[in-house]
Amino acid sequence: MEKLYALLWPLEWVVANIMVLVHQALGFIGFNPASGLTWALSIVGLTVIIRVLLIPVFVRQIKAQRAMQMIAPELRSVQDKYKGKKDQASREAMTKETMELYSKHKTNPFSSCLPLLMQTPVFFALFHVLNQRLDGKSPPIGLLSGTLIRQANDATLFGAKLSSTFLKSGADMQPKIIAAVLIAAMVSTSFFSQRQLTMKNMPPSALEGPMAKQQKTLMYILPFVFVLSGPNFPIGVLIYWTVSNMWSMGQQFYVIRRNPTPGSAAEASYKARLTEKAARKGLTIDGRTLEEARLEEEAAAEAVAEERRSRQRAQPKRKKRNKPSTNQGPTQPSADGTQPSGEGSSGDDPGSPTDDPDDEIDPPGIKTT
Repeated sequence: MEKLYALLWPLEWVVANIMVLVHQALGFIGFNPASGLTWALSIVGLTVIIRVLLIPVFVRQIKAQRAMQMIAPELRSVQDKYKGKKDQASREAMTKETMELYSKHKTNPFSSCLPLLMQTPVFFALFHVLNQRLDGKSPPIGLLSGTLIRQANDATLFGAKLSSTFLKSGADMQPKIIAAVLIAAMVSTSFFSQRQLTMKNMPPSALEGPMAKQQKTLMYILPFVFVLSGPNFPIGVLIYWTVSNMWSMGQQFYVIRRNPTPGSAAEASYKARLTEKAARKGLTIDGRTLEEARLEEEAAAEAVAEERRSRQRAQPKRKKRNKPSTNQGPTQPSADGTQPSGEGSSGDDPGSPTDDPDDEIDPPGIKTT
């Protein structure tokens, strides 16, 4: 740990100086410099300054999370493609295709953890300032002089020192109560912050699959980790972490409300609010009047109906077919071998004016007299 704190010394110097500057500013506007509340607010000011500096990282986190949500169906397709294949070649191919997806959409799973990862060194630096500098175990640093160290060490917040921990407060119950309240606040704000980000601001397609299950698992595991580690943290560190979580909740609420992820429940709520707000002014979301929108919708519906009618096939009419004439039997050739005129002949049609209905054909071998 000593090597770690040696590496973090420049950051610890920055943290200590920011705390002292905020403390001096609070004293300038009328706060008691020796009060524990003033030193607690100094830590709150440190938290706000750190989170303001991390806003660009937070914006990058939001973009990365949205990109991960958009490629979730493609990631599931890759996973389904190699499902059940445990050979080395299949694993390498799946990893390659997954990394190509990340490169194509310019994101990766670790981008969403950037604010947390970048705050971790600040967390350890503040921990060392409160746990080592205020207790006199380490020499003064930066603007945090020996006089200010003694003043901060003697200051109490509701009867508890900022350097006190839940486990090392002995029989004194006041630090235990304050620490327990802050641990509960830290755990609850961490849980609701993750839930707000993963459940409300995700499209339904991103709430399915292995990655969604991992995010849900982390949403429950991280608060449990804080429950186990929180009793070892000084009260000042618990204040920093709780305020940081509350900042994250407020920041996420603002982004989700104003710029929700496409296809998410937050986007549906956002559009409903815009529609309601525009309706109060007699307008639609895109600035048209309600009457114009109604007329355009009616015209569009009529155009669709007309197109549907034009595409319908006309029903064919039933044609009357001429019934074939009844054959009166085979005709016999005349005695001279010529074919008599009448039905079945290739000459004039039956019933024509040239036909004599009274003519009769003599049977062969019989002559009329």
